[in-house]
Amino acid sequence: MDRLWPPGGEPLSTTTPAEVTPEVEAFYDYPANLARPWLRTNFVSSLDGAVTVRGSSRGLSSPADRVAMALIRDLSDVVLVGAGTALTEGYRGVERSEVDAERRARFGLAEVPPIAVVTGRCSLEPDSPLLTDTVVPPIVITCADAPEARRAVLADAGADVVVAGTGGVDLTAALAALGERGLLRVGCEGGPRLFGDLVAADLVDELCLTVSPLLAGGGAGRIAHGPDLAAPHPMRLLSALHAEESLLLLRYGRLRA
Repeated sequence: MDRLWPPGGEPLSTTTPAEVTPEVEAFYDYPANLARPWLRTNFVSSLDGAVTVRGSSRGLSSPADRVAMALIRDLSDVVLVGAGTALTEGYRGVERSEVDAERRARFGLAEVPPIAVVTGRCSLEPDSPLLTDTVVPPIVITCADAPEARRAVLADAGADVVVAGTGGVDLTAALAALGERGLLRVGCEGGPRLFGDLVAADLVDELCLTVSPLLAGGGAGRIAHGPDLAAPHPMRLLSALHAEESLLLLRYGRLRA
């Protein structure tokens, strides 16, 4: 990897495009001494803005992107994802072999991060791999309008069911509930609907965006799909890395007044 931003400093001591060095790890670390949940979102996009190829993000991914995603998971207390994305991408619990135990221990994190699934209708099935193929129980974030029987079934299957809001999931309350559980480093992996709702609620602190050097064409959606904003949210570039075959790993932070 090559550092493009911030300027200056020593060259990154990487020997392969996907190597994680202490410098790369420092780029992706969360702020120190967090007093509230810090929400970091992670997406991959083509040059023309597509988030999927033939219905999946895998067609846009690369070794460097997968390493960056794994690093973000390594540094997160919890992985936040929408139910639709969890189903489409075949999510299950994070395995011990998928995280760097030494890195997580060094940062004082639990052995494995739980998956927190946002589902307003409590649509997750009790035989989902998120419940049956996992080291730690998932967190199911839903709302009071979800059928009580569905909530009970998932709780009986081992999920930590969080009721956040009525008339849809209150994402501010959802993040507060994660904070109450000591989960302050929140890594969100989508999808576009959840990201759009998080943007609309002004809850996004950071965006990690992998730009794949492809023109995907077609009718694939954007990384965010949600309500219109009164005004766009300004962001600033925190870091930019160049990896293999012209792929860019960008990280933006929210500019707040």
